[in-house]
Parts: sequence; C-alpha cells; structure tokens
Amino acid sequence: MSNILIIKHGSLGDIAQASGAIQDISDFHKDDKVYLLTSKPYIDLFKKNPCLEDIILDKRLSRFNLIYLFNLMRKLKKYKFLKVFDLQNSSRSNFYKKILFPNASNLVWSSSETTLPKDKSKDEFDKNPVLDRFKHQLKTSGVSSKYTMFPDFSWACSNIENIKKKFDLNKYIILFPFCSPHLQIKKWPNYNKLIDLIKNKFKDEYKIIVAPGPDEINMTKEINAISILNENRSLDISELATLIKDSSFVVANDTGPAHIAAHLDTKGLALFGSHTTAYKVSIERENFKAIQVTDLNKLSPEKVFEYLTKSLN
Repeated sequence: MSNILIIKHGSLGDIAQASGAIQDISDFHKDDKVYLLTSKPYIDLFKKNPCLEDIILDKRLSRFNLIYLFNLMRKLKKYKFLKVFDLQNSSRSNFYKKILFPNASNLVWSSSETTLPKDKSKDEFDKNPVLDRFKHQLKTSGVSSKYTMFPDFSWACSNIENIKKKFDLNKYIILFPFCSPHLQIKKWPNYNKLIDLIKNKFKDEYKIIVAPGPDEINMTKEINAISILNENRSLDISELATLIKDSSFVVANDTGPAHIAAHLDTKGLALFGSHTTAYKVSIERENFKAIQVTDLNKLSPEKVFEYLTKSLN
C-alpha cells in the first residue's frame, strides 16, 4: 500500500468540477491511501469526501516565508508519496513540484505541464474545456476517466431539514445575484425584474430565495427575495450544496454556486458575459444550461424568464 497525493486548493467552483477526477484517481488507487492537500476554507468540506484517506492543510503563505515552506515540505516528504496528482495546476503547485520532485515525469507528478500534448503550448492547451483538460491529464498519467467528465458533487451535501423547516421551504427558486467585488463583469443587473416576472406568473407556487456568502449578507437588501441564513450566518458549503440540490431551479452568475448546481444535476441557468465562455468552464450539463452574451447589461429578464418557464413546465 502506497500514499497518493492530490493537490486542489480551490476555488469552490473548481472543487465541484474536480469531484469526478478525484473519484477516478481514488478508484484507480483503491489499494492505496489517497490524501488531499487543500486550503483552509475547504478542509471540513473535503473531510466528507469518501474517496480520501485524510486532508492536509496548506495555509498558502508567502513563498518567502521560508519557515512555513520548510515545515510544509518536510511534512509532505514524511508521507513518501508514490505519486502526486496536481489538479490545481497553479504556479504555487508547480513550485512545490520543483522542491519535492524536481525531475519527475507524469508517472510521478501528474499536472497539465507534465502531461502537455507535444503539439500544443500551455496557453493553447488551457483554452480547452476544463474537464477535457482533466481527462487528458489523467489519461496521460495512466488513469481511466470514468467520472472525470461527469462530476458528482452530492458527496458534499448534508442534512438541512432544520433550515428548510425554519423558512418553510418546499418548492423554491434560488438566485445567486452576487459576485466577487473585483469581477463585476460577471454580475447580471436584472434579478429583481426577473423576480417580478416569476411572481406574476407563478404567484405563490415558488418561494424566491438567495443564499448569501459572508460578505454578501448586507447586499441581500437590494434583492426582493428571502435571504437564507443559519443562525444569522451564511450557510457552509455542505448546507449550500443541499439547498441547491433540493431547489426547483437555479439562476446564477458565473460563480461557485453555479458550478455546484451544474454538478448536482440541478435544473438551472448560468449567465455569462464576455469574461469567459460556458464551453471553457465545462458548466453545461443535461439539466443545467448557460446563456452567453457579449454584455450582461443587455441580457433581458424576459429571455432568462422564458428559459426558466420552459424548464419548470
């Protein structure tokens, strides 16, 4: 029995996407112990993943913090990992490779760089859909990809009956109208108009809710929807995943919750402007689709409502 390491620091949407690859790696190494290196926000979440033996914390401190870097590398070396699957594929994780396995091939350190097709540059390869890139990475490293293209995030869900009872949630539509402050290009401005259309059509058949993150709670005052909190705090990721899974429909900007919905087989719609494409981030699934426009400010609430109505009917 050997020790295998997976690196996945975040973000939330990326973790949902990587669920299938993690499952494939675990199945391929079913006689080994599979560990995962991640950042603090996702420690408790990954502890729920049945594919993993244990979770290792990376505080992701500055590379110039030599004491921290030395201690982390020493800790990782103690595990004597037979193989590392770098699903983060970042400059940080590549830096770790240079310390731990400086001359390793893809048979020891699997990353987008060590498995890069010979006829493509890294920039060209990164234009491919993210799940296609994972599939190529695992295949080139000798791992079959049964689940990589079909991530299932249901392992992250938890019991939220107390929350649903408190807010009397039976049939509900959940909206994710917010985004990071530095990524306002992702934000669609017409959620309140969409809410009016939904209420005019369906009356009280569906409750309209939002589930704000810690920095978004005050922003919910701008949205005419019920704000779902647990004891006045934002839902944790497992609670959020279950709330999404049990919803009738999701409408979201291109954020983590949209990717969670996609990989929980939830009915829904992600709204994309010019910042990237739905194709590149592999978000469209059987029940979860995307609307792609050049300018989100010009996307009408009627168009979003039309798709929502067809799906609910």
